[in-house]
Amino acid sequence: MGGFHMKKALLINGSPHREGCTFTALAELQKALSGAGVASNLLWLGTKPMQDCTSCGRCEATGRCVFVDQVNEVLDQLDDYGAIVAGSPVYYSGATGRICSFLDRLFYAGGDRMAGKLGAAVVSCRRGGSTASFERLNQYFLISNMFVVGSQYWNQVHGFTPDDVRQDAEGLQTMRTLGVNMAWMLRSIEAGQKAGIPAPTYEEHVWTHFIG
Repeated sequence: MGGFHMKKALLINGSPHREGCTFTALAELQKALSGAGVASNLLWLGTKPMQDCTSCGRCEATGRCVFVDQVNEVLDQLDDYGAIVAGSPVYYSGATGRICSFLDRLFYAGGDRMAGKLGAAVVSCRRGGSTASFERLNQYFLISNMFVVGSQYWNQVHGFTPDDVRQDAEGLQTMRTLGVNMAWMLRSIEAGQKAGIPAPTYEEHVWTHFIG
């Protein structure tokens, strides 16, 4: 059967440091994906101001964000991605405001196009704060009919500098295991499609706007 090809993974670096601790973790993941035959793009969100969502609603009609930046660039390529990894350092026990603003707009505009993709959060912390950061980042996947990929430990590395992270043998191995699991799941989805297994079908969304 034709028309099927391996989807890529999008690895998002939400740190203001282009090649800091978060990058070091994502680079290890990227190598593992490549070794398993999965292509990936590593997107750094940079240091320029990141517009947050203003809830204008324009994307509901256009499928694109009214603010023209990296969000729309990813939306244009979204069908090529079978997995999205959100990487962030810990700031005050949470993910960076930059990546949260980016993901708010990406997922609000992307809507149902996220369903069926894989998701994973990767967190870099000096010592603590990872639990709350995972909670924030994983919610994007869990509300979007995505499938969250785990590893042998929580998807985190420890260190104050990239050199510290490179000494975190367990953290780096966790990244590699995450890559192996993600590649296997992407291949399994591809095999299912080739075998004619249909994607899940969902009921029309029921909205409850009050608790009573």
